[in-house]
Amino acid sequence: MALLLATILPSILIILFFVYSDKFKEPRGEIIKVFFYGILITIPAYFLNTYIGDFFYANTRVSENLISSFLTAAPVEEGLKLSVLYYFVYKMKDFNEPMDGIVYGVTVSLGFATLENFYYVYLLADYFETTSMSLAILRSFSAVPAHAIFGVFMGYFFMKYAFIKKGDNLFFAFIVPFVLHGCYNLFAGSNFIISLALIIISWIIALRMFARLKKTQKKKRREYEKKI
Repeated sequence: MALLLATILPSILIILFFVYSDKFKEPRGEIIKVFFYGILITIPAYFLNTYIGDFFYANTRVSENLISSFLTAAPVEEGLKLSVLYYFVYKMKDFNEPMDGIVYGVTVSLGFATLENFYYVYLLADYFETTSMSLAILRSFSAVPAHAIFGVFMGYFFMKYAFIKKGDNLFFAFIVPFVLHGCYNLFAGSNFIISLALIIISWIIALRMFARLKKTQKKKRREYEKKI
């Protein structure tokens, strides 16, 4: 039971933080639905990562670390997450104000991270020469917050695409989390301290963006309450 909680609780707590920080809260059913979309995309992600990785390993001299960082996981996983936002969330009637971009971006990203965490914790602990509980705790402070921050930046730029100015924001909704994900993976395999520093700095920037959106929401909330 303790191992199960260590595997899933970090994702749930981060999602709840963003959901309950939203002044105009999203329906619980929609949050659960998008979370499960994030879980479902782990299936095509696994096969695409495997196929693309095998192709590059067999046909190029690019290092394994670069392939696993920038040529497989980062573009495949962030591309699939963005497809959920674009093809499903964008069409939802409850996707109707800027904060929703970040809420749903984090939710789909952590849906993905939750099932990925099961795979690492329950199947790969021996490969990393550690215990499942140690790996779960380590990932709760590294990989899970990393996926969350990829979702924050993706949701932020997707929000700008949806509500402010289409233009290049859809491109940034992919490229920013792609670069962060690639850099995180690269340094996680070579210098773990740098990968953690990258995530901490990214969280600081993201929380500042989130705080600005909350101020905007408070203003809209007061205007809404005056009308009723």
